[in-house]
Amino acid sequence: MKRGKPVQSPSLEVHLLREGLVESTHQVQAVVCDERGRVLSFAGSPETSSFVRSALKPFQALAITTTGTLERYDLKDRDLAIICSSHQGDIEQARQVFNVLWRCDIEPSALQCPIPAGKESPLQDNCSGKHAGMLAVCQQRQWSLTTYLQYNHPVQQLILNQVAELMGMPGEELIRAHDDCGAPTYFMQLRQIASLYAQLASGSNLAMERVVRAMTHYPELVAGVGQFDTELMRQAPGELVSKSGAEGVQCIGRIGEGMGMAIKVIDGSKRAKYAVAIQLLKQMGWISPSIAETLAENFMKLSEFKRLEVIGELSIP
Repeated sequence: MKRGKPVQSPSLEVHLLREGLVESTHQVQAVVCDERGRVLSFAGSPETSSFVRSALKPFQALAITTTGTLERYDLKDRDLAIICSSHQGDIEQARQVFNVLWRCDIEPSALQCPIPAGKESPLQDNCSGKHAGMLAVCQQRQWSLTTYLQYNHPVQQLILNQVAELMGMPGEELIRAHDDCGAPTYFMQLRQIASLYAQLASGSNLAMERVVRAMTHYPELVAGVGQFDTELMRQAPGELVSKSGAEGVQCIGRIGEGMGMAIKVIDGSKRAKYAVAIQLLKQMGWISPSIAETLAENFMKLSEFKRLEVIGELSIP
């Protein structure tokens, strides 16, 4: 049956309850799409636009998996996982970023991501893996290492064209801006982001399948122990691929089924996106009630006196 054009449905609300009384409210929009871009369910408007932020990293990593860079420098799945990560800058994670650079004969000083406050090296920045991956492609292709963040640099043009091809649109139509780490990110509709994650998780593309394998085999490198992406992929091994983005963006792909979910909290709240993700994953049957309960204990019960509650559900167009 042909689906009609999606219309706006009520947004989701996340309430912060203090001993049962509403103290704060967050508005959230979400959409689930298949790999062909068809909207399967939604809350709010599927056309809501947002910068994809760090949820773009698995697709930026395609520059690694499609150019022979992994094979050229004998990079492993652990290296690919850190390239896709928004890590916490712990010793293991920073060392993994260093390993990528060392194998490519690149000095850490080539990284142009910031040095986090209270840290000593750009290796500890949560985007350092992404930057190391971009530098690895530049080294393999003999492109400039000093201008790799500029929009017109070949590595950024490569990434832009690959993402645009997945979206079925010309690259010049994608709206870009610099992320906090200095690398380009894109302004997209939620339905476009969800469709990208559906494609990522579909298993129909070998380059993306390798990205998914790396992220799901080494979830502790993708975020960190106690972080949402890591704990979700640990709780549902081989079933879900998950990547957060700043300003209330959360994306999840259902592996092997060609479905993707994109969530945007309008006020950018991190706590609200995790609460909604847990609720919607349970509603969609992507996680069991027991997994939902475990995640809720960690991400919805904030303290003895505070907890989060999600109001609303996804609608079918």
